Amino acid sequence: MPKLAAFPKAFMKALCRDGSMTLRQWVDLATPLRLDGLEYYSGFLELADESRWPAARRMVEEQGLVIPMLCCSPDFSHPDLDFRRREIEKEKNWIRMAATLGAKYCRVLSGQRRPDLTRESGLSFVAASIEACLPEAEACDVTLILENHYKDDFWSYPEFAQKMDVFCELVDRIRHPRFGVNYDPSNAFLAGDDPLELLRRVKSRVVTMHASDRTLVEGTLEDLRREEGGAEGYARRLRHGTIGKGLNDYDAIFRELRSVGFDSWVSIEDGVNGMDELVESVRFLRAKLQQHWPA
Repeated sequence: MPKLAAFPKAFMKALCRDGSMTLRQWVDLATPLRLDGLEYYSGFLELADESRWPAARRMVEEQGLVIPMLCCSPDFSHPDLDFRRREIEKEKNWIRMAATLGAKYCRVLSGQRRPDLTRESGLSFVAASIEACLPEAEACDVTLILENHYKDDFWSYPEFAQKMDVFCELVDRIRHPRFGVNYDPSNAFLAGDDPLELLRRVKSRVVTMHASDRTLVEGTLEDLRREEGGAEGYARRLRHGTIGKGLNDYDAIFRELRSVGFDSWVSIEDGVNGMDELVESVRFLRAKLQQHWPA
């Protein structure tokens, strides 16, 4: 059966910018949820000092949990080669961070969809950058996971490979045992795509999953898909909510994943409206995993 983790989506500013929450406080909040692990983010303030990485791992493992995934946001689509080289070195350092934390999976992104960036240039920049990180991943026994992402919390532009066709082409370009997909069904809605269609196209490459849900604030899905203006417009129409009460069909998603033998980590991105919703989301997902992967 897949294992269940959670990501502190509601506390990113507190953990990454103003320091108003400590990692100890997040671990203490999450421990009663009866999860298997806690996904971490490379930008946590307390992880800036490499010497603190082992203690951060012990803090989680002392609660009977593990850190399975490290969420990172390299910007590989920048047109300047020196900029991309610096981002590659950052990602290599994050790979080493992941390994020290005990994580077997380390996220990569494509980068920002800058206004003057062509599709072919972006694909070439990103594929070459990810491939440059793979030897480090192999040496550290870590798998890089590319997410169909919307936009990092601290970026100016949405994801370069946000749209399904660009994302799938990028995935097809990189064939390596230390590379796979982190599937997020809600982000497909933000791109105006069908999350099940995306999953069917990449399911054989999916090694981890982000679980979240969205509800429409106004209009219909067809309105959302016709809307001009890109992801910013989609984001205004959609709202985070309790998993199982939104647009995603988790029965269909889990059937697709089970069909290809998926048995890895599902990490929850919820709680932005309060911990009560996160508790409910954990309960829903645990029941669905038991239903689709019976003992």
